[in-house]
Amino acid sequence: MKTNTRYKLNQLAVIFTAWLLIGFFLSVYDHLVLVSENSLGLVEGYSFVKILVRNMFGAFIGALIGGSILVFYVNEKFQEKPYAYTILVVSVSFVLIIAFITLLLGVLIVPGQTGKPLSDPASLAAFKNFVTDSHPIKNGLAWAFVVAVTQLFLQVNSKFGQRNFWNIIRGKYNTPKEEQRIFMSMDIDSSTSIAEKLGDETYHSFLKDFFSDITQPILNNKGNIYQYVGDEVIVSWTYEEGIEALHCIQCFFDIKLHIQNKREKYLKKYGLEPTFKAGMHCGKVVAGEIGIIKRDITYSGDVLNTVSWIQGMCKNFKKELIASADLLKELRLPAGKVGIIGKYIEKPLGRIELRGKNQKMLLKALESLTRE
Repeated sequence: MKTNTRYKLNQLAVIFTAWLLIGFFLSVYDHLVLVSENSLGLVEGYSFVKILVRNMFGAFIGALIGGSILVFYVNEKFQEKPYAYTILVVSVSFVLIIAFITLLLGVLIVPGQTGKPLSDPASLAAFKNFVTDSHPIKNGLAWAFVVAVTQLFLQVNSKFGQRNFWNIIRGKYNTPKEEQRIFMSMDIDSSTSIAEKLGDETYHSFLKDFFSDITQPILNNKGNIYQYVGDEVIVSWTYEEGIEALHCIQCFFDIKLHIQNKREKYLKKYGLEPTFKAGMHCGKVVAGEIGIIKRDITYSGDVLNTVSWIQGMCKNFKKELIASADLLKELRLPAGKVGIIGKYIEKPLGRIELRGKNQKMLLKALESLTRE
């Protein structure tokens, strides 16, 4: 299963859990209102269990249908739409879904209450009372709000990144922490001349398309998009996830293949096919939250400066992917094992003096042995 699919299923599981809990609390709230001093009392035939089953069933069906629509459709197809637009659309849509669920519940519950088939006049009258009762209207308004908040959270989660939002909520980086991470800095070739050729607005559209297209391969390889800086994107991995199945290296070649598959789109729309280069390095960084108005999780340390410098070496050596020997040392499989490392070939470039430092670093170019 692809990482992005697993991530979406995890989102759906969270929605299922949250909505079932909301269904339970709505039932308890309704019950407490009915038994309060300001209430006229319980009507004959009232059952808390029935109300609970009704709300929980509605929440289950809503999460199954609506949650799936939000996760797998709305947030895929409406990525370019304003947040307010998608929130409004899903809220109205879910009022209609609540109406459908109410009709479905009526079809299932009413015959059991009357002991007669739905076609019987008594059942039809009970069915009419069931669907026009104020309870479903109240539920429709409540669940429209729940859906709007859910969609907002999904969009905010997408804005911050698939893990950063959760880390901010639970305060993981309130206190700075030292971590071992792998970084890849990747930028587009000849970006200045492309910008001059396309013009500012078209170039912005070009960057937007490019960054959108490379997202899926990054997520599939367990990468975390750390920053966009002009025409550059910085991707990070924990050591465990970056080393696993060589995700950090495979990510670059998956991006390359993905962009090649979209070649006709770029040629038709912009008259060119984007090419790019990347540098990779690993080491210790300090991760922590910064900012008050615009809070974010940032990494600081020499690793980031070094990976940017390595990426700059790609132009000097005319290579598309260069990694530090330190990183490749971490990626090697134990002796005697046959592994995915066989898909790539290393080409030593020599020890190069780091910019602004009196030390040298061994760099190696990486090429894929398989056809792209």
